[in-house]
Amino acid sequence: MIDDDFIGTQTPVRRILDPDEAISVLERAVPGLADHRRPEPAELDWSVIEDGLSIVLPADFKRLAEWYPAFALGDFLLVSLPDPGREIYRLRAMRDDRDWWDSDDAADLRFSYPAPGGLLPWGESSEGDRFLWSAIEHSPQQWRVTVASQNGGWWHYEGGAVQFLAELCDGTLEPWALPPISPEVTDS
Repeated sequence: MIDDDFIGTQTPVRRILDPDEAISVLERAVPGLADHRRPEPAELDWSVIEDGLSIVLPADFKRLAEWYPAFALGDFLLVSLPDPGREIYRLRAMRDDRDWWDSDDAADLRFSYPAPGGLLPWGESSEGDRFLWSAIEHSPQQWRVTVASQNGGWWHYEGGAVQFLAELCDGTLEPWALPPISPEVTDS
């Protein structure tokens, strides 16, 4: 990794480990999000994705996907969530992100998962920014978010993906190398 493009690390005041609490915080930060909530949680076959990646995904992401379809925030940040019965397509998207990893945009970052300490994508922006997990801890609940900006800079957030979205939308996080995010749900 070349540290010249590393911006830094942001740490939440308190890391939210309870998935339902993280979703509640996100729903408060993005008031219109609850309008898109499913009436009942979807039954997703997580084994398709997790067995295909040989890893267990973070509980906050899984709970978000059970309650919500994929969505975009402010016509900018696409949160890529699996659809029930179509989990194989999300798996393929997560595994087949190799075109980006082979590009100059990823030259300063770690290798993609399953390399040790590898990065696993969970979202992207309309501008080509990537939102990833740094799968460096044994417990997926301890994974941090890594942001790889199309502008070349990259940084870490020491919290989960759902808490990251909430704090990015409510202004708690500095949107380093990103534009401010509108806390408005738009078409995915």
